Amino acid sequence: MGRRRKSGLDEVASSPWPVGIVAGILAFLLIRYGVGTWFSAAGSSLLGPLGQQIGGTLAPLAWFAMLACWIAAGVSWLRAKQRRRLHDTRSDLDSLADISWREFEMLVGESFRRQGYEVAETGLGGKDGGIDLIVSKSGRRELVQCKQWKRRQVGAATVREMWGLVDHHGAAAVHIVSLGDFTPDAARFAEGKLIHLVTGRDLLERIRAAQAGGRPAPTQAAPASDTPSCPVCAGAMALRHNRHTRQPFWGCTRFPQCKGTTAVSF
Repeated sequence: MGRRRKSGLDEVASSPWPVGIVAGILAFLLIRYGVGTWFSAAGSSLLGPLGQQIGGTLAPLAWFAMLACWIAAGVSWLRAKQRRRLHDTRSDLDSLADISWREFEMLVGESFRRQGYEVAETGLGGKDGGIDLIVSKSGRRELVQCKQWKRRQVGAATVREMWGLVDHHGAAAVHIVSLGDFTPDAARFAEGKLIHLVTGRDLLERIRAAQAGGRPAPTQAAPASDTPSCPVCAGAMALRHNRHTRQPFWGCTRFPQCKGTTAVSF
């Protein structure tokens, strides 16, 4: 079941906390002075005095609107602090499993923020599935689903369902982040598509890299003369190994933005 539709204050609480502070000030000025000024500027002998009265009458509402926005800003600040704490205290896979599904979603969102993405919590997902986050970077919208499944693998049906939402949401790619693994069928369906299957081990590597100051995990490099260029983006490639078969292959160093691969020639 999806979560309820967000209200205006929910949107403010989901935004960076300075947005709530500014929104509160603007709401106060608009209600306290803007409405009365508009009536007074109408030039009517009746509306002018009415505008002056309205300004005073709406003063309590103006203060209430500003206070509500500032409370939402405080909630935003507390959530940001909680996300940072969740991210900076994860050390192993057990620590990823020992949190609620909602905290897992917050953790994934914070991981994307540390990679330079803007993150929006959609309210369309939930414990059982759906789009949990929409992340944006360099004008690209990408969909994220979080699966804190501890004893189940994510199957092809879930991956296929998320891929089917790409056009509807005008997205460029899909990320499915699972605490566990993906079935071979799911991995085969994702091949050749902008579908990023992120396991708990992958997520932990990203978190550790961010905790270490953003330094990427070391990859096995080959001599420059033997390293091919990515067939998709023409960027540099690094030697990697298939997680299941351990077979080597060339992978684009811009992963997950680019999923270009090339077989290793022996």
